This record gives sequence, C-alpha cells and structure tokens, in this order.
Amino acid sequence: MLTILFDGIAYGMLLFILAVGLSVTMGLMNFINLAHGAFAMVGGYITVVLMQRHGVPFMACLPLAFGGAALLGMVLERTLYRTMYRKPHLDQVLFSIGLAFMAVATADYFMGSQQQIMQLPEWLRGRTELFDGALGMGHYRLFIIAVCAALTIGLQFILSKTRFGSRLRASVDDPRVAAGLGINVNVVFAATFAVGSGLAGLGGALGAEVLGLDPTFPLKFMVYFLIVVAVGGTSSITGPLLAALLLGIADVAGKYFIPKLGAFIVYALMIAILIWRPQGLFVRQGGK
Repeated sequence: MLTILFDGIAYGMLLFILAVGLSVTMGLMNFINLAHGAFAMVGGYITVVLMQRHGVPFMACLPLAFGGAALLGMVLERTLYRTMYRKPHLDQVLFSIGLAFMAVATADYFMGSQQQIMQLPEWLRGRTELFDGALGMGHYRLFIIAVCAALTIGLQFILSKTRFGSRLRASVDDPRVAAGLGINVNVVFAATFAVGSGLAGLGGALGAEVLGLDPTFPLKFMVYFLIVVAVGGTSSITGPLLAALLLGIADVAGKYFIPKLGAFIVYALMIAILIWRPQGLFVRQGGK
C-alpha cells in the first residue's frame, strides 16, 4: 500500500507539471489550448535526441527541454495563438486540436512512430526499500517528486507574491484598465504562455521514461490534462495540484487492484468530484 501511494504521488506530481500550463492558459488567460500536450512531446523529444544522439547529460537536457518548448510556445503565441484569444471557445478548441494533429503527424514524419527509449543516469535507476520492504521508492520517482514540489512552490510564489503575478491577474481581469495603468498586456500573456509551454516541455522530459514517448503523446494524455484542470479548477495552483495527486493515486491503485477497471476508477472519481463541486475544487473570487 505504501509503495502504491508513493508511485501514485510521483505520477500525480508529474501530471501536475504537465497540466499546470494548461490550467494557466484556461483559467488565467481564458484560452482553451488542446494542443498543450504537443509542447510536452517537444520537450520529451528534445531530451531523447540530445541524450541518444549527442551524449548530453540528462540533467543538462531538462533546462534545454524547458527552454525549447518555451521558445516554441512564445513563437506560436505571437504568430498564431494571439489572434484566437477573443474568438469563441469552440473556435479555440477546433484550432488547437488541429495543431495537435499537425504535431502528431510532424513527429511521426521526423522521428518515426516507434516508442522512444530513454536511458537514465545510473544514480536514478536504483530503488530503496524501507520498513522491511513495505515501502519501495524508485530513485527516479523520488527525483520527480522533489523537482515537481520545488516547481510548485516556485509557481505559487510567483503568482501570488510577485509583481508579475499581480500584473498577470490584472491583465486577465480587465486588459483595458491594465493597459491604461502601463502594463504591457501582450508581453505578460506571451511570457505566461511561454512559461506554461516550457513547464509542459519539462514535464515531457521527466515523463518520457514513466509515461512513454511516441507521436501520439499529445492525444493520448489530452484527457488526463483536461481532467486535472476540470477537477482542480482553473483559478489557482492548489486545485490542479490536489486534482493531479488524486488522479495519480486513483489511477495507480485502480490499475494495481482492479486492472480491468483501472481507467473507470479515474472517470468515476472525476464525475463524483464535479457533481460535488461543478466549478472545481478551488475557485478564485472576483476574477473570470
């Protein structure tokens, strides 16, 4: 039970990093980006290519995966996404899911359809047994928990305690007034979109070994990202974090105890929570 709980927490933390960028764009920027998983796939492929073909160390690949996905996100935000901000949500859905299918086809053309294999460093391959084997902690999953916890604390601090977080909330609540106060709303949105894309890329790099990596990645995990955002709410960091942890633990426990109904457990939990709180676990007061 302790091992299942530990693996579920690691899986949930990974899902949170993958989905938190979508939570920001949907909740704070009011934009539905179903191509969010494509940025995670980009980060995963950057890591695999750099490690396998160029011998770059794994730890050096993580910031490069973040930077590569963030740069791509910034370019696409300025050239494509910005024109869709004021469009109806249905237009945003059709536009972004079209980008997701284009990303799948592009990855399949350049990288092939096979599953990518990532060789972790030796110090991340081991496993530690505690309490006479009652708790088995994989070193890589422990590393994922530590990295994701640090990122969560950093994101919460940036959004709630810094001037940039205040400018972002002001830009979302009333862009015209924010611009009148001297806030460059376009720059704030571009930076936010880039950071969200970069976090997805970092999650893709961390998750390539756990979740697998192939061209269908953006479509395969799209539902999981949407569940995290829907259950947790789109107005804070705390909600998606709690939702991701619940989803991760339920998914791992369901697949272990009831393999044939593993996915059903996740959807049943989602339905129960949304019936209880239709707006998600946490809702920001006074905003959109």
